[in-house]
Amino acid sequence: MGMNDTPSGERIHIGFFGRRNAGKSSLVNAVTGQEMALVSDVKGTTTDPVTKSMELLPLGPVVIIDTPGFDDEGALGQQRVRRTRQILNRIDVAVLVATCNEGLRDADRELIHIFVDKQIPFLIAMNKSDLVRKAERAPLTGGAARIPADRVIYVSALLKEGIRELKEAIGRLADTKEEERHLCADLVKPGDLVTLVIPIDKAAPKGRLILPQQQVIRDLLDAGVMTMCVRETELYDALHKNCMRPSLVITDSQVFGRVSAIVPEEIPLTSFSILMARYKGFLDTAVEGVLAADSLQDGDRILVSEGCTHHRQCGDIGTVKIPMWMKKYTGKDIQFEFSSGKGFPEDLDDYRMVIHCGGCMLTGREMLYRMNCARDQGVPFTNYGTYIAYTHGILRRSIAMFPHLTEMFDRARE
Repeated sequence: MGMNDTPSGERIHIGFFGRRNAGKSSLVNAVTGQEMALVSDVKGTTTDPVTKSMELLPLGPVVIIDTPGFDDEGALGQQRVRRTRQILNRIDVAVLVATCNEGLRDADRELIHIFVDKQIPFLIAMNKSDLVRKAERAPLTGGAARIPADRVIYVSALLKEGIRELKEAIGRLADTKEEERHLCADLVKPGDLVTLVIPIDKAAPKGRLILPQQQVIRDLLDAGVMTMCVRETELYDALHKNCMRPSLVITDSQVFGRVSAIVPEEIPLTSFSILMARYKGFLDTAVEGVLAADSLQDGDRILVSEGCTHHRQCGDIGTVKIPMWMKKYTGKDIQFEFSSGKGFPEDLDDYRMVIHCGGCMLTGREMLYRMNCARDQGVPFTNYGTYIAYTHGILRRSIAMFPHLTEMFDRARE
């Protein structure tokens, strides 16, 4: 996978925010070295967030997001402001663009407050530095607090001054967020064998593997772990004819039940989706939330949400199989609604439960935002793999390598 093929969910997301006509789009163009955003002297030219995946040195693969003015007015303006707030839930580093000739205004300070509240690392880019002499720059405060000097970069998008310093400062903030995370390599040792069960059916993309499967394989290869990829139809032979026993079997959730019946109990078994939930930081919540399936009643509404958009096929897991399995498990008349892509609803009060995909195309911050939206409104939140394992009676086995989860699961089931 090349640099430009890095999944969006794995890229550092950098958002540029600020008031109308602060020069956000001009600064984005200067930072990226390309005409990514429309530039005009008219306030409010950027009416929708403009997103671009690219390689930005010295950071590497990133997603740059140019947002509408945060001080926009009128009904349409308020809609733009709301969309800007939503963007905040999926970024890793924020750049507040203000101007040296106007300083920080109330809208800027409101943004700083949001950054702090959401624990988003941020910088302030004071644009149009060519208009104000250095001695005339006023001290900057966000609310009552003085802004640390290392968080303020003076730039001129017009003259391309301070751009290198801004990119280096963004890089330093991004580096503080980096931590070594594994999908599964920390569960096995170098030299171990891991068997991956990958169904090839009508839903499988022709000529390629889906993203979680690619990421698991790469994670294991980087750690010096041997991998064997098989379909569920060849799994029995792979386990019994191979001289080396796998230390772990990872399966696609859709064949969880069949694979569980084949894999001996002494071999650890889990799914790509469960590992992705752990990687994104919401597996504990998913295990806790799936228990709500036992108390569903006729007429309850469930939201099934996916982070990407794709062509729905016959037998689609989200719109067909999950409702089918839920009806079989509960025997109740459950109402299902569906969302995909960035269209996750903020108001979840009408739902009894949220079942989300693994979130491979979403950032960890976006997945935690969606999880917290549900938790704040008292709505149980789980994901596909956890739900499928639970309704097939094999969840405890699927999380056995995480003792704290099995203890929590056992307590909840008593």
